[in-house]
Amino acid sequence: MVTHRADQPPRPVDPPFSPVLLAGLALAPVPPRLLQPLFDAILSVVRRRHPDILDRLSAYPDAVVGIDPVDLPFTLVLEPIPGQPRLTVCRDFDDLRPTAVIRGPLRMLFDLCEGRIDGDAAFFSRQLVIEGDTEVVLALRNAVDGAGIDLEGDFAATVGPLAAPLRRAARMGGWLFERMSRDMALVRSAIVGPALRGADAQSARISELETELAEMRRSLRHRERRA
Repeated sequence: MVTHRADQPPRPVDPPFSPVLLAGLALAPVPPRLLQPLFDAILSVVRRRHPDILDRLSAYPDAVVGIDPVDLPFTLVLEPIPGQPRLTVCRDFDDLRPTAVIRGPLRMLFDLCEGRIDGDAAFFSRQLVIEGDTEVVLALRNAVDGAGIDLEGDFAATVGPLAAPLRRAARMGGWLFERMSRDMALVRSAIVGPALRGADAQSARISELETELAEMRRSLRHRERRA
């Protein structure tokens, strides 16, 4: 079960400049309890469509897995209690002591769930960070890897005649997300690009000065020996 802790380290993953980050800023004033029904529905769909995921975590009934989408103003706590699993929305982990924590951008967490990215590569590149009991995280990852999760398809399968409109809305939302992501990447490049080029120029100049200084020191030592 959840226990208390005294302090909370800073997030080690920087959120990307993306539509999710903007949505997170808009959601910041929203109390987590208002988002809880959405995640109750997500857990219900997972239990119905992929019961094997939670079954494979039954060896860790007391585990508390923290999921931190770093570009959103809330976190999730998964407790795989056999027969009574919980997925709880929290503002942060300040009052919790999770067994393990997974941190990363929301889109990457979704891609990991649906098997669209290599989890090992994401962890090694520090795009995803794990903390705490790696055995629990590995068990969760193995359970998800073999589940064949398709969030859009899983939700569509639960809404009957609304499945087709839901899929169309999801496709439109995906197109808008990709378009906004490209536009925001362009804005970021326009804002940050000049600063990066300036930093590169300064770095090159510093390197030149260091080379000149080293040459002057060698010349001075040579003169001292001759004297």
